[in-house]
Amino acid sequence: MRPALLILLLATAACFSGGRSGPLVVAEPRQDVLVDSAMLLADLHALAADSMQGRATGTEGNAMARRYIVSAFQRSGVQPFGDSFEHPFTFTNRRDSSQVNGVNVIGWVAGETSDKVILVVAHYDHVGVRNGQVYNGADDNASGTAALLAMIQHFAYAMPQHTIVFAALDAEEMGLQGARAFLNDPPFDPAAIAVVVNMDMISRSESNELYVAGTSHYPQLGQFVDSVAAQTSISLLKGHDTPNPTQRDDWTNQSDHGVFHAAGIPFLYFGVEDHPGYHQPTDDASEITPAFYIRAASAVIMAVEVLDRNLARLE
Repeated sequence: MRPALLILLLATAACFSGGRSGPLVVAEPRQDVLVDSAMLLADLHALAADSMQGRATGTEGNAMARRYIVSAFQRSGVQPFGDSFEHPFTFTNRRDSSQVNGVNVIGWVAGETSDKVILVVAHYDHVGVRNGQVYNGADDNASGTAALLAMIQHFAYAMPQHTIVFAALDAEEMGLQGARAFLNDPPFDPAAIAVVVNMDMISRSESNELYVAGTSHYPQLGQFVDSVAAQTSISLLKGHDTPNPTQRDDWTNQSDHGVFHAAGIPFLYFGVEDHPGYHQPTDDASEITPAFYIRAASAVIMAVEVLDRNLARLE
């Protein structure tokens, strides 16, 4: 626990007046696009460009992607913890026992009234270059990272009721190492985290389907997902959080949210089902489904908005 940072982060804490009962507070009916579509797509294309060399942790391509993300954080007006958005960490590569250096990028937007935090995460690393081919990882996970940047822009200019922390995590592809580093050396007291929202692969779906995992473990989150599903034109489906019909269908531990779940922190994970480009060199920006992606990113923003207005229901 770091008292000085907590005081800064959770200044003027007060109880949220909504309580656990009463109607769910939702946004007014509106169009389901809440992002600057051109910027969202431009950020995805930039992060998934060949010049980023697949963004493998510890490589120059990964560092290029990180500099791009840090620059976006700086322009948005979100605040760092301490004097830098970058939070380095070191871990042991499970394949060859070498030491690998990773860097998480973390910032926050202050809330108005609450001592609870919504943590939004997306990993920015991918698998790099293999056999001379660049694995650009447009869907996995330039899509979630670009959506994270869009969400920062949204909430930087529309102050939330609760503090929102945004974390672009590194080394997910090497065993969820960025998420582990976040909890092992947290920039604030993790007991303040009410819910984690994770975006990993949200841009590619010909069926117009985006899944939300987590409500089987945390049924109290289901009402928030239902609220968003009623507002968006994509098909927002709950599931992929139990081992039925097969273990492969359970995404509970398949991305960074799994680390937070193991620590008892509720999560919602947004992602599409596996497609032919998954962990293939064909996961290129040209293969995403742009109209779906724009609305998927907007749907996650809607979910954070609804959570922000109703966090007292989780207490």
